[in-house]
Amino acid sequence: MEDNKQDLIKLIQINFNKLSKGQKLIAEYIMSYYDKAAFMTASKLGEMVGVSESTVVRFANALGFSGYPSLQKSLQELIKNKLTTVQRLGMSDDFTDKKMLLKKVLKADMDNIRTTIDDIDMDIFQRVIDSIFSAKRIYIIGLRSSASLAGYLGFYLDLILDNVKVVSFGMSDVFEQLLRVSKEDLVIGIGYPRYSRKTLEALNYVKKQECKIVGITDSYMSPIANLADYTLTSKSNMLTFVDSLVAPMSLINALIVAIGMREKNEIKHYLTKLENIWEEYNIYDEKNKPNYLG
Repeated sequence: MEDNKQDLIKLIQINFNKLSKGQKLIAEYIMSYYDKAAFMTASKLGEMVGVSESTVVRFANALGFSGYPSLQKSLQELIKNKLTTVQRLGMSDDFTDKKMLLKKVLKADMDNIRTTIDDIDMDIFQRVIDSIFSAKRIYIIGLRSSASLAGYLGFYLDLILDNVKVVSFGMSDVFEQLLRVSKEDLVIGIGYPRYSRKTLEALNYVKKQECKIVGITDSYMSPIANLADYTLTSKSNMLTFVDSLVAPMSLINALIVAIGMREKNEIKHYLTKLENIWEEYNIYDEKNKPNYLG
C-alpha cells in the first residue's frame, strides 16, 4: 500500500462502507481534518474521536497499510501536495521560536539529506548517468521553485557536454522548446510539491514521443515518478510555506560530479579555455578568481 499512488481520501471513501463503527469515526475525522490528523500519534487520534489506539491501528490495516506510521506518512504526503502556502504557513508553529528557528531549519535540511542517502538507489543513479551519455540531446525541465534546480544542473552539464538544453518560460512556449524531441533524446524532469502542471504536461508530451525520461523528485508516489523511466528521489520536507531544496541540490551536485569524472580530460580542456576567456574579459575579481583546474 505504501506504493499506492491513489489519493488517500479517495481510498478512504472507497473502503468506507467496509469499516467498523469506530473506524468510520476515524475516517470521518481524517477526511475533515487531515491537516491536523497527519501530526497526531495513534493514541492522540483515537482520543480525539473517542476510540482506542488499537482501533486506529486496525483502521490503518483495513486500508491496506502495514501500520499507523505508514498511514501517517501518506497523510503527510497529502498535506505536502494539497495544502496552499497560506495553510502551510498557519501550521508552522514549530518555527515561531526565533531562537530555535535557525537550528530547526538546518536540522530539517540535514534530516532530508540523511533520508536521501538512505533511500537512493545506486543502480538507478548509475543508469541515469549512462542514459545521459547515450542520449543524442538532453533536455532539462523544472519550473517554478524547481527552475533553480534545473538551471543549476543545466549550467554545469553545459560545461561538460555539448548537447544540453534547459527548457524554461520565456519568449517561446515550453512545447515549442521541446518540438524536436525524439526517442533518441533524454528529458530530465525536476518537480517537487506542489508539482507544476506545466512540467507534468511537458513530460506527458515527450513520453508520447517515446523519449526516455529521468525524474528528479521527492518520492516514488510523485506524479513525476509515474511518468519517468528512471527516478532519483531526494526529500524536500519542510512543513512551512517554503520547501527545502537542499537535498535535491545535493543530489544534483552528486550527479554533476559523477558525470564530470567520466569526462575529466575533456572538461579540463574546456575549463582551460574558459579560464583564459574569464581572464581576458575580466569576468572575475582577479584576487578571488575560482580555479576549477585543481
